[in-house]
Amino acid sequence: IGTDPDADLAVLKVNLPASDLQPLKLGNSDELKVGQLTLAIGNPYGQDFTMTSGIVSAVGRTIPSGNSTFSIPEVIQTDAAINPGNSGGPLLNRHGEVIGINAMIISESGSSDGVGFAVPINIAKQILPTLIAGEDYKYAWLGISGASLIREVAQAMDLPAGAQGVLIVSVAQSSPAAEAGLRSSREVLTVAGREYPYGGDIITAIQGATVTDMGDLITYLVENTRPGDRVTFDLLRSGGERGDVSVTLGARPE
Repeated sequence: IGTDPDADLAVLKVNLPASDLQPLKLGNSDELKVGQLTLAIGNPYGQDFTMTSGIVSAVGRTIPSGNSTFSIPEVIQTDAAINPGNSGGPLLNRHGEVIGINAMIISESGSSDGVGFAVPINIAKQILPTLIAGEDYKYAWLGISGASLIREVAQAMDLPAGAQGVLIVSVAQSSPAAEAGLRSSREVLTVAGREYPYGGDIITAIQGATVTDMGDLITYLVENTRPGDRVTFDLLRSGGERGDVSVTLGARPE
């Protein structure tokens, strides 16, 4: 019926009598804690209806969708074995409630190494009704790439001790960020043989919510904003100058 590449989700229509189907209850992925039991159901390597178990290894991960240039926030990490063929299957809690949709693994061998990821069910709850209605889900778009502020960059920019936030690395042309005057990094700092951009604006908060890394920023934009919303960013600039800027968010480009 519809797809959302940015969240790695799709909606399929199943032509079966309602009496033949028993929907699973959806849980609340915002309430997950590390250590909780997880069960993954899928068809790995073509083996029908396989179940594996594990725990919630971490929450709040941000990973690339694999289908677009954007990332999925609040992703669930689990050590329940997720192999090729598990993707799209449910990740359940001990009560049999769906807490996520199995998505991908990090593996050098191509098989499960105990680092699997699932799209949180609360993200799916937010997006799928729009797809079921036959419409495309529109995300708010700021138009930047960024990186977490590291100590060496903070020192080079003469920032206050302990400063945290997202350093703006680049600003897309004609984006909401560009129209609002957000500044990108234009210099490079070399630390232990690695190059780090510096000199751009640092986002420390959005609408009063603290931002320490790109995950915080992406999560807030996905969960709390839509295209056309006007939001205020707290900024930190070279030399420790503080300020704020209001931005009218656009829609993510195709």
